[in-house]
Amino acid sequence: MLTPGLVIPVTIEKPAAGGRMIARVDGQIVLVSRSIPGERVQARIERVTKDVAYAETVAVDEPSPDRREPFTDPLCGGCLYNCIAYPRQLEIKGQVIADAFTRIGRLALPGPVRVAGSPEDGYRMRARLHVRGGRLGFFREGTHDVCDARATRQLLPAACDALDRLMAAIRSLGSDTVREIELSENVDASERVVHLETAQPLDARLLEKLVSVDGLTPGPYVTDTLPIGDGPLKLRRHVLAFFQGNRFLLQDLVAHVTERIPIGAPLLDLYAGVGLFSVAAAVRRGAWTVAVEGDRVAFDDLFANATAAGAKLTAVRAAVEGLGSGSFKATAAWPGHPSVFEVVIVDPPRTGMSRDALAGALRLSAARLIYVSCDVATLARDARRIVDAGYAIDRADAFDLFPNTPHVETVVVFNRV
Repeated sequence: MLTPGLVIPVTIEKPAAGGRMIARVDGQIVLVSRSIPGERVQARIERVTKDVAYAETVAVDEPSPDRREPFTDPLCGGCLYNCIAYPRQLEIKGQVIADAFTRIGRLALPGPVRVAGSPEDGYRMRARLHVRGGRLGFFREGTHDVCDARATRQLLPAACDALDRLMAAIRSLGSDTVREIELSENVDASERVVHLETAQPLDARLLEKLVSVDGLTPGPYVTDTLPIGDGPLKLRRHVLAFFQGNRFLLQDLVAHVTERIPIGAPLLDLYAGVGLFSVAAAVRRGAWTVAVEGDRVAFDDLFANATAAGAKLTAVRAAVEGLGSGSFKATAAWPGHPSVFEVVIVDPPRTGMSRDALAGALRLSAARLIYVSCDVATLARDARRIVDAGYAIDRADAFDLFPNTPHVETVVVFNRV
């Protein structure tokens, strides 16, 4: 019987979503952290549930040829895969996507999933950092212990230098009220802004002093310039607005999604954010576009970006989930726009789409639905419902926006049959 604290030898079979790998002991599944398929390891049982046991690798008896020396603590946020050679990380993520579709969605993909790779260092444009005990960094997995962000190599050295100066300024003021720091950079790192979350309101003069340290730019916006199509596309975004975080793959992701939209097609973009896909599609593909975003901060950016681009785009501030089981009919909600959308883009949060929201989107009977997802489990769940509603999977592609982590961004194109 498996019990917490027991150390056992196991052979790692295949990857699982979430970062652990699958082994079996007398038929029972054991999810093992810090391991690679094909390895023989010593695993210490951490906890046991009715269906599965969780374990951590304490020694590697037969290492994979893809095992490498971790460059920092793998449990520091964003580093869980850093013991795995990067090409193998991409292979594993492709397998995890295919497995989720098979196991959760009971669906076969048209072919192996290609995962576009990213440079591992300095890829991250957005980060939430925590201040605890006078230290700034990411949380260690499963804890509120702060570990050094610089050692994870996710941020550019210049960003880490600016954060160090910011923390020095915070300490010099003798303030312990700052708890969280939101960092946002543009693609070329020519602009860098922060937002401070505090336990108590800060005096405006102190706040101004903190956010004006060397290496930071006046906030709260940064502007990205993306070479999409024949010319640059400029997008403003607030430090608190959601935005894809990988500077190296951003352009490729936008191009991939927008190229799936026929020229001039009526388009509905749900969870539009600041307009990353919708503004690009309206400008570069001539798409007649309605973009829906519920967050006030992101919607303000969406409206500003559509206006500045001169795009044929109507921005609608509404929570997609709040639209419920309604059919999103443009004739009812957005007069003057087409009653039939040829393409629908959805880019929901990790939780995927609610049952009512997905049902409403499916009632549009669009010829194509493009689903952008950062969570393979909820994507596979929703894909099952999309296929059952009369769609077929045309293609699935992935972008490794989060190197050295189990996370991956997946884009699936569904065509109505």
